[in-house]
Amino acid sequence: MYTTLISATQLASLSEQANTVILDCRHDLMDASFGQKAYATGHLPGAQFAHLDLHLSGKKLAADGSFNGRHPLPDRDQFIQNLQAWGINNDTQVIAYDAHGGMYAARLWWLLRWVGHAAVAVLDGGLPAWTALGLPLSQSEPQLACGAIQARPSLVSQVSVDQVLANVASSELILVDARSPDRYRGENESIDPVGGHIPGAKNRFFKDNLQVDGSFKSALQLRQEWSTVLTDSNKAIMQCGSGVTACHNLLALEVAGYTGASLYPGSWSQWCAVAERPVALGA
Repeated sequence: MYTTLISATQLASLSEQANTVILDCRHDLMDASFGQKAYATGHLPGAQFAHLDLHLSGKKLAADGSFNGRHPLPDRDQFIQNLQAWGINNDTQVIAYDAHGGMYAARLWWLLRWVGHAAVAVLDGGLPAWTALGLPLSQSEPQLACGAIQARPSLVSQVSVDQVLANVASSELILVDARSPDRYRGENESIDPVGGHIPGAKNRFFKDNLQVDGSFKSALQLRQEWSTVLTDSNKAIMQCGSGVTACHNLLALEVAGYTGASLYPGSWSQWCAVAERPVALGA
């Protein structure tokens, strides 16, 4: 069972076996149609398409009208139905990939763990790692029998905006922001209309988890680097712009052997939607 990363060589062998489901998670935050178009052009044989907005996110507005963030968690029951439609069972090995170093695939990885499914891994290096080995792509969309996966006890934890607000005062937990340094400092208004970061948050850009070729750094290197950011992963909260790339940091922590960190799904997009919440600028 693969539970964090899988190499292209390993997947080439595994994908020939039954009870493996591959999901293409490619996306572009500036062009919501990009992933589907890329999938149609060519994808891993047998892969199905998972859209960040349609399948891996939920409603932006809560029942009381408050803003949940740009990519809030999907409705749990609806997400299970999506997994079933992709042919996933309780014992299915799921592989997620993208072409962006795992930026979006890690979100699916976390969501499956959220509903209690441990057998999920991200293709290390993504589509580029697959094609670098001369492995084929396909334009065919597979038709799988409906799966029977059921929600089980969650393997991950999350925190609410109120818990994050309380932590600003208590500083009991370590908050880590996965956005790029310029966004963290409040210097990129084209992406973040309200710039800055949550007071007390540290910055660990998700791309710092990767090597030049887009594959993850070794477990040892990740552990050494993350040890300078936090000392107890059980007391850590990962956040980003909208709860997507924070999952990349959570995956990197798992690879490094650091478990127990929580996700703040609403992240900066939810936090800055209320002017009364405090904001910090600069480093």
